[in-house]
Amino acid sequence: MSRTIDFYFDFISPFSYLAHQRVPDLAARYGYTLDYRVADLAGLKRLAGNTAPRVATMPLKLRYSRTDQKRWADRYGVPIKPPVGSHDSSWLNRGALYAADRGQARDYVVNAWSKLRSDGRDMVDEALWRDIAQELGWPADDFVAFVRSGDSLLRYQAATQEAHERGVFGVPTMMIGDEMWWGNDRLDFLEEHLKAAGADGRRAAS
Repeated sequence: MSRTIDFYFDFISPFSYLAHQRVPDLAARYGYTLDYRVADLAGLKRLAGNTAPRVATMPLKLRYSRTDQKRWADRYGVPIKPPVGSHDSSWLNRGALYAADRGQARDYVVNAWSKLRSDGRDMVDEALWRDIAQELGWPADDFVAFVRSGDSLLRYQAATQEAHERGVFGVPTMMIGDEMWWGNDRLDFLEEHLKAAGADGRRAAS
C-alpha cells in the first residue's frame, strides 16, 4: 500500500493554500510522505472540458468565495489576502520544480504562500522570486533563469498533463494511489481514510 500523499496545487488557488495548513500534519501524524505536485489549474480545467467562467469574472460568486476563504482561514488561524497585481501563477508554479529538484519543495511552498497570502506580495514580481531564492539559500540569478526557461515550461506542462491523466481536474487534490480527495473541505474524509488504513495495518500485523 502506498505511504505517500500526492498533493496537487497551484499557487493561484486559495483553497490549496488553506488545505496546506492541514495536509502536512496529517501526513506526518499517520506516517505518510507528502509529495508536492504542482499543476496549472487553468490547464487542468481545459483538459477536463470545464469551460465555466473564472470566479474572478463573477462578482457575486467572488464575494462569497472571499467570505468562505476567510472563514476557513479563521478556523486554521492563518491570514489570507487575495492576490495583488497579476493572477499569473505559472512562474511561481514553475519555481516549485526547481525547489523539488533540491529537496526543498515544502520550504518553497511555505515561503511563497506566506509572501502571497500573508504579506500580500505580487506573484509575478521578480523581486519576490529573488527574495524567496535568497531565503532558501539559492543563487537568485540561477532561480530566475530557471523560472523563465523553456525547460521549466515544458516540465510544468508535462506535470499538468500527468495530473490530468491521473484524473485530477482541480486543486487542491490529494491522492493516495488511486484514491482521490478534491478540495480543502474533503480533508476530514482523507483523515478517515488514513485512520482506517492505520487500523487495517495494525490488524494485519497482530
